[in-house]
Amino acid sequence: MKSIWSKIIINTILRNKKGNLKREHAYSNFEKAKGFVELKIVLFSLLKDGLLIMIGIASAAFGLESFLLPNNFIDGGATGIALLISEVTHISLSVLLILVNIPFILLGYNLLGKAFALKTIFAICGLAIGLATLHLPQITHDNTLVSVFGGFFLGMGIGFAVRGGAVLDGTEILAITLSKKFSTTIGDIIIIINIIVFAFAAIYLTIDSVLYSMVTYLTASKTLEFVLEGIEEYTGVTIVSAHSDEIRVAIIEKIGRGVTVYNGKRGYGVHGPTNNVDIIYTVITRLEISKLTAEIDKIDPNAFVVMNSIKDTKGGMIKKRRHKN
Repeated sequence: MKSIWSKIIINTILRNKKGNLKREHAYSNFEKAKGFVELKIVLFSLLKDGLLIMIGIASAAFGLESFLLPNNFIDGGATGIALLISEVTHISLSVLLILVNIPFILLGYNLLGKAFALKTIFAICGLAIGLATLHLPQITHDNTLVSVFGGFFLGMGIGFAVRGGAVLDGTEILAITLSKKFSTTIGDIIIIINIIVFAFAAIYLTIDSVLYSMVTYLTASKTLEFVLEGIEEYTGVTIVSAHSDEIRVAIIEKIGRGVTVYNGKRGYGVHGPTNNVDIIYTVITRLEISKLTAEIDKIDPNAFVVMNSIKDTKGGMIKKRRHKN
């Protein structure tokens, strides 16, 4: 068993490193141990991504089968395009989901790499197979509930798939490409695409269906944002003050957050040129902003404070409970 693991580590981790092409017996025990740790990280990451994508597939399939499809509602993006074509031509939605997303998958392969493209193929094909084989019951006939909860489960599914490194809707890949070409934001491109989708829907579907479908899209978008960003919103805070050491201690002891200290120089201000100063950087949650501001005001009301939104963090103290001595 040990020799089998050794061969797996060498063939998958060590030999993939540039300039590390050796025979099996030439690798030291340290190199093999380090390779084993890397292999565990890779396998855990793949398992986690696969689980997230499968949860996303299940949620999106539930939203489509039990809410949107029975009531002829559509969504925005590639899924909306497939739903609209299916409604007009009566071609299987499962087939259309794959066909509509093929150009986006090819674009994603060139833009974001092979791993992303393979995960996206798995996600979209999984959703298509689920819609073709699963026949879930309709939950409600109320159009408002259908549009809200259908969008909720669809958006949650897309969000979990994105967390797993894939997409269930390829228009986001197109939006990334066009935003770079036309120097605009991804959100603006997505809005333009969806305006076109809903404009065509207004021609082939009833106005009521289109309006409810827009509610579905808005609900899905907000749910997607919630799944990707989480409940907490993080804020990065940069503090420039002559009393930086006192502020640093207050952040650590009274707020329970870690800090990073930079060596910097202050420019010419109202008090004239100054010498070197320590610049403090910390990350806090939205609920801690007022407390931090109050602590800074107690120490230095004239401190220069800059705050900016952060999507997510990794490591450090931001996601750990504060430990009391």
